[in-house]
Amino acid sequence: MGDRKYRHRGYMEDSETEYRAREERKPRAKLPLDVTGPRLPRMVQTVVAPRCYNCALTLPESFDFSGNCPRCQVALHCCKQCAYFEPSARMQCLKPIRERVAAKDKANNCEWFSPRVTVARDTSSAASPVVTNLAPRTPEDARAAFDSLFKK
Repeated sequence: MGDRKYRHRGYMEDSETEYRAREERKPRAKLPLDVTGPRLPRMVQTVVAPRCYNCALTLPESFDFSGNCPRCQVALHCCKQCAYFEPSARMQCLKPIRERVAAKDKANNCEWFSPRVTVARDTSSAASPVVTNLAPRTPEDARAAFDSLFKK
């Protein structure tokens, strides 16, 4: 050991026992998390619902897609509203269609049509307690409310 330039532990020490010890210390693969389990109370809840491709109006699940959007009046039984619409796919559809549909935002009678469903955060707020007395009616009420803030 006297002829070595560095005396640090591990320098020029590649013995078989140390190699095996390092192999044993390697972290093992973690088990996958179960995403189907119950959500924690503070996690953001999601809403799965069809939306209009043009104005993003949330449509009810039992909505008739053969008509138009109630808000912007665009046709909903069209390629842009379909779950199989993919601009990078052949003829811009994931299903084996016979001929390409030129106008993707016009109504058509495709037998493969399935409404596109989006996942979004639930924006409905939790029920808050009802406050009946929002503003003080007289200046004395306002002064009393202010003084009650600093009461000991």
